[in-house]
Amino acid sequence: MTVGTKIAQTIANCESVLANLHSFTLDTQDQNVKQMFKNLAQQQQMILESLKSRQAYIESEEPQYKQ
Repeated sequence: MTVGTKIAQTIANCESVLANLHSFTLDTQDQNVKQMFKNLAQQQQMILESLKSRQAYIESEEPQYKQ
């Protein structure tokens, strides 16, 4: 498995986690827990953006992506 493939899978998993966190935020009534899920979602969003940035770099540098 290539690094590009692994990053693509990780991005998909990260997006899934982010969606779950948003869902948990909507499903809970406890304001403290709701805030915790919002904070976790913000952190997950930053991770996702970092991974996408890395993916873009890999795609710009690796010859197999330059087609």
